[in-house]
Amino acid sequence: MNLILLDPAELDATGHAWLRDPRRLRHLREVHRATPGDELTLGIVDGAMGRGRLLHLDEAGARFAIERLDQPPPAALPVHLVLALPRPRMLARSLEHVTALGVKQITLLHTRRVEKSYWQSPELGAAKVREHLILGLEQARDTRLPQVTLEKHFKPFVEDRLPALLTGRRGLLAHPGMPAPCPRGIDDDSVLLIGPEGGLIPYEVERLLGAGCEGIHLGERILRVETAVTALLARLF
Repeated sequence: MNLILLDPAELDATGHAWLRDPRRLRHLREVHRATPGDELTLGIVDGAMGRGRLLHLDEAGARFAIERLDQPPPAALPVHLVLALPRPRMLARSLEHVTALGVKQITLLHTRRVEKSYWQSPELGAAKVREHLILGLEQARDTRLPQVTLEKHFKPFVEDRLPALLTGRRGLLAHPGMPAPCPRGIDDDSVLLIGPEGGLIPYEVERLLGAGCEGIHLGERILRVETAVTALLARLF
């Protein structure tokens, strides 16, 4: 936790912040080894970052005096990530990784090789998704929560939503066997589409290319989704 990220509801009218959840309290005690008087980096969800002084810490809660909030969060990546819904454990890691890298728009998409049971996972609950996004923000010292959209049907997404997403953006379909290597260091506003662990079926590839996406690849190696996502974002941006 490189940033103590505060919900606006945790602030009071006196300029103090109260933390009472066990995860952050445990981190303050065991990792930061914080004691009253320490100055730590704070941020407000979807707001600014700054510094605060720890006034009190025990098993029940921590209280900070906010000294300044004058630093904007880091710039977001210019990309909308469309990711075929991974299996639940991989979803949790992927959300944390892409959030830490600066992705602010995420669409989770159903494709043929996505197990239907994945859509029933508790990991897709709003509270669990937010938890993983918060962990990514804390890691990267960022405050802006990504927006996560669920698309449970492939064809309506391609026909009805994808054209609007691609307006003014570069569409990049990352899939093994595509003709072009992944570009490096682009600054185009982009939509990056990544298939599931078992890959996209030919029909899905055809529809995405037909919608205006460029096919790109990362070489001959077949990577796990969480590895491929990180590698693609790092190489592209």
